Amino acid sequence: MRIVQPEEFTLERQVDSGTAEQERTVKEVIDAVRREGDAAVIAYTEKFDRVKLTELKIGQEEIEAARGQVEDSFLAALRDAAANIRSFHEKQKRNSWIDLQPDGTMLGQSIRPLKRVGLYVPGGKAAYPSSVLMNAIPAQVAGVQEIVMVTPPSTSGGEGVNPYVLAAAAECGITEIYRVGGAQAVAALAYGTESIPRVDKIVGPGNIYVALAKRNVYGLVDIDSIAGPSEIVVLADDTADASYIAADLLSQAEHDEMASAILVTPSRELAEKVEAEVERQLAVLPRRDIAAASIRDYGAIVLVADLMEGIQVVNRLAPEHLEVVTAEPFGLLGLIENAGAIFLGAYSSEPVGDYFAGPNHVLPTNGTARFSSPLSVDDFIKKSSIIHYSKEALLANGEKIVTFAKREGLDAHARAISIRLEKEGGAKG
Repeated sequence: MRIVQPEEFTLERQVDSGTAEQERTVKEVIDAVRREGDAAVIAYTEKFDRVKLTELKIGQEEIEAARGQVEDSFLAALRDAAANIRSFHEKQKRNSWIDLQPDGTMLGQSIRPLKRVGLYVPGGKAAYPSSVLMNAIPAQVAGVQEIVMVTPPSTSGGEGVNPYVLAAAAECGITEIYRVGGAQAVAALAYGTESIPRVDKIVGPGNIYVALAKRNVYGLVDIDSIAGPSEIVVLADDTADASYIAADLLSQAEHDEMASAILVTPSRELAEKVEAEVERQLAVLPRRDIAAASIRDYGAIVLVADLMEGIQVVNRLAPEHLEVVTAEPFGLLGLIENAGAIFLGAYSSEPVGDYFAGPNHVLPTNGTARFSSPLSVDDFIKKSSIIHYSKEALLANGEKIVTFAKREGLDAHARAISIRLEKEGGAKG
């Protein structure tokens, strides 16, 4: 890993917006699914995934059978993780509220869950059962009644779906699952087909074709985000264990060649130890080619004057994952302004949050933690404002409303108020 000074370091990594060719392909797929429904979904699945589907929907027997195909230890871990995630997200629930004022005005906010949400789960070459939990559970806590899941069939050529993904869905009680992925799955969720009714929101990670499809259907439906490659920043002092730090950096580097792993430290000794430890651990990493490319192109050790300068670097980077591994990590917490998730202390390794602790692992990437937040229960609700004005309140405030409307040149707006004032005897002059 390169060791650099703060003024020498910039993380120049754009969110992949795809090539012109990829954009054309996605638009073609979306348009075809919109026009032809299931037929287009089946055709594109055969073209891209080399699987000829005979049935889009996965039967309940296949979903339940998945539990028997995975080891008991995985099911036990899955259930404990689900319990932790549910407990954390239960604390995020909001309530509707009403404010009654002395003049008879009633103002409030009604909170309702979205009716139908689509969950995209990768399942071809990779399996992410944790993504099922992280996306489905906050939706359930919010009160979403219809959660539909789409996931691509296995790359082995058959119609089967990864059993670990299905086992996670079964544990969450998801019964409506379709064996389809890619842009065609996103289009089906957005527009609806003969087999797949449309949804109100699409959440979940995917490849560039999925990301572009989500971007293209946004507005027709809501989406969670367009996530960039994963990233981790570790802020550490000379009390940190170099082997722990190196392992945590590589835990993100192995995701993707464009993933970013950065150490920020005032300790040159730690910097040099981590640099050596990364090389040592990288040599035996099964996904070393991916991790090595990530470390080479987007990894760095930023050597700062002190922890306060380190905090400035962290806030500028606004990382997806931030680990604070210092002698007094809680003393720095209040200074951290921008981070998707903050891990405090030597034993709060990033994978603890990825899989088990409870907070959501769907986090803002590429510096968007400056203005956005982790996936939460709030992403699965909608709010309606409630306004009741009494006669007395309108008479008392009507002229002020008319003044606003006339200043904006909207005479019909003004008239809608003044006609009531005149009729109720409240007009002045």
